[in-house]
Formats: sequence, structure tokens, C-alpha cells
Amino acid sequence: MIFSSCGKYITETGKASYYADKFVRRPMANGKKFSQHKLTAAHKTLPLGTRVKVVNLTNHQSVKVRITDRGPFVQGRIIDLSKKAARRIDMVDAGVVAVEIKYKKKK
Repeated sequence: MIFSSCGKYITETGKASYYADKFVRRPMANGKKFSQHKLTAAHKTLPLGTRVKVVNLTNHQSVKVRITDRGPFVQGRIIDLSKKAARRIDMVDAGVVAVEIKYKKKK
């Protein structure tokens, strides 16, 4: 995992995965029920509600998601995406891909 800061944005590089279907309708850290049909993600430390741009480093496709949950809890992974978000960056078949995430610094 690599962090860098330039201006008002922070970037983090690492591996992304996406939620398994068994998590559908289970409560997330924000208290709402998980849906594969929304552009959401889980991150270990970012504040809930943070908007994050995720770029698949293999094909450079990107998606914007909102952090609604905690995780991933697998070593080496920095973000878990909903299936809708994973489809937007064409990573469903691969399952795990290298990504860069970018978000605004806290003031």
C-alpha cells in the first residue's frame, strides 16, 4: 500500500476486491443494508460518507463511490467495492485488481 499527497488530494495504491453476494441486505457500518446495486465501498479508516475515486490500474477505468462500511479484512487489500462499482471498472471477472484511490484531505 502506497500513500501520496499532492495538493488537496490523497492517493492510495493497493488491491481492490468486491463484496460477495452473501452480504446483500446485511447491515453496514453506516447502519443501512448492503446492496450490490449502489456505488458503495468499504475502507478500513476513511470516514463513512467519504467520496472516493477508484481507478483500475490495468485498464484505467474509474468509478466514484461512497464509503459506507468497514473492511476489507484480507491482508493487502485497501478497498472492497459493490458489484455495481466493480462492473464499472471491469474487475468482476478478475475478482482482485490493482487500484489507485483518490480522495480529498480532511481540513
